[in-house]
Amino acid sequence: MENNSRAARAKRWLAMCWRRAVDKCRAVLVGWEGEYHSNCPLDQRWLKFAEIDYDDFRAFVATGATDDEIAAWIGEHAKKRPGAEIIAWNNKERDLHLSDLPLELQEYMEDYIQQYVPRNRVVYHWFDVYDLEEERL
Repeated sequence: MENNSRAARAKRWLAMCWRRAVDKCRAVLVGWEGEYHSNCPLDQRWLKFAEIDYDDFRAFVATGATDDEIAAWIGEHAKKRPGAEIIAWNNKERDLHLSDLPLELQEYMEDYIQQYVPRNRVVYHWFDVYDLEEERL
């Protein structure tokens, strides 16, 4: 998989989350995952919010579905929520600090940051990690 995962600062965090998850899942399915980890803590956060089972998601991606077909599948299988609830979740997730994350995710991110974020770069928000890793910040 090329190191060009979709833009981390997407207009909506949720949309960015599923697109990154699709990229990683596809890479794992064909054995090209490299440093990518499908069903990582980031994937688990949006899957939990959407109330979608990872194995069901992976099975559908494995069918060779296009991004549009996957978006439609997610729309059919995700818990229906009011727009305001989705916006609030998007904003909360984008603005989380590492110290706001569950302890096990903080531990995971400590190693992840050390391994993938360029040295001497400051992480202000959780998602800065992905922008720094992919050299957008």
